[in-house]
Amino acid sequence: MAVPNMVIVYVSDAPASTRFYAELFDIEPSFETPRFVSFPLTDGFELALWSGVSDHLTAPRTSELCVTVDGGPERIDQQFRDWTAKGVKTVEEPHDEVFGRTFVVADPDGNLIRVAPVD
Repeated sequence: MAVPNMVIVYVSDAPASTRFYAELFDIEPSFETPRFVSFPLTDGFELALWSGVSDHLTAPRTSELCVTVDGGPERIDQQFRDWTAKGVKTVEEPHDEVFGRTFVVADPDGNLIRVAPVD
C-alpha cells in the first residue's frame, strides 16, 4: 500500500524558505540541496521545499499547511503572537470557525500556513 510521507511546498528561493521554516517551526533540515530541502516532522512524514519545478507544469500550485495545536483558544492566540513577533505575514487573524479557533499566515512565496486546534 502506498502511504503519503511528504508534503512538497513550491518556493522561489529554497535557501530563504529554509531559513523561514526552520525559524518558524524551530526545526533543522534533514536533507538540503540548493533547490530541494526536507524537514523531518513526525513518524517518517516530511515537509519539503522545492524551487526546481520545471516550466512544463501548468496547473496552479497552491498549498495550505495545517498545524494543529493543543491547549485551546488561548494557545492558538499565543502561537499567533509568537509568529507575528517574528515578522510572519498575517493572512487571517485569529477567529472562531466551526472547528475552533484558527488563523492563517503566509510564507515568503504566499503559501498558506493555518493553525487550528487538535481534533
